Amino acid sequence: MTIKTWSEADRPREKLLGQGRRTLTDAELMAILIGSGTRNESAVDLCRRILNDNSQDLNVLSRLSVAELCRYRGIGQAKAIAIVAALELGRRRKGQKEAVRPLLNNSKRVYDHIRHLFDDLTHEECWALFLNRQCRLISKQQIGSGGNDFTPVDIKRILRMAIECRATSITLVHNHPSGSIRASLPDIQVTHKLRDAATLLDLVVNDHLILTNREYSSLRDEGML
Repeated sequence: MTIKTWSEADRPREKLLGQGRRTLTDAELMAILIGSGTRNESAVDLCRRILNDNSQDLNVLSRLSVAELCRYRGIGQAKAIAIVAALELGRRRKGQKEAVRPLLNNSKRVYDHIRHLFDDLTHEECWALFLNRQCRLISKQQIGSGGNDFTPVDIKRILRMAIECRATSITLVHNHPSGSIRASLPDIQVTHKLRDAATLLDLVVNDHLILTNREYSSLRDEGML
């Protein structure tokens, strides 16, 4: 039976999408790489055979050259290159240390982390910082840019970004080119609007900072959030 005749839940690509990458066997993951098998052997069966010939050990498999992989019927140069490249990426990943995400659990840390983005700006910009449960930074995105006054922000866009990067909390930061660190009424209103909308999605708005070239204020620290 070819993979196309299998139930969708058993097909490697559909299984990865529906059940997650960890549910796939090594052979199924390899089958996604090569895409197809032969007339008499599905991609998964072909990959099982290759793995069996190499002690079911990815470390042994990773030592095979493109030419050695091409000796298997159904494995051409393009498929062999895909396997070699995937195993090489895995090897390189092992050699890299995972970057430590900045901890942004108070207004001073947020200010020190992002202040350089606002240096010498003559217009207003608004940024959103998306954080995980430990208040470590996942991503930061500019969400608005305007003139000398309040910059409108798209609440739906901010929430969509938070969901896409699997954030659990959000911190807003924007500058006042005028030099005033006092939050305006629109600043407070948009913060409360975002907070109320985020609550419906089990997201938290941690803070909203207003920056000038020399100092900052925090709605959280001032009891306005």
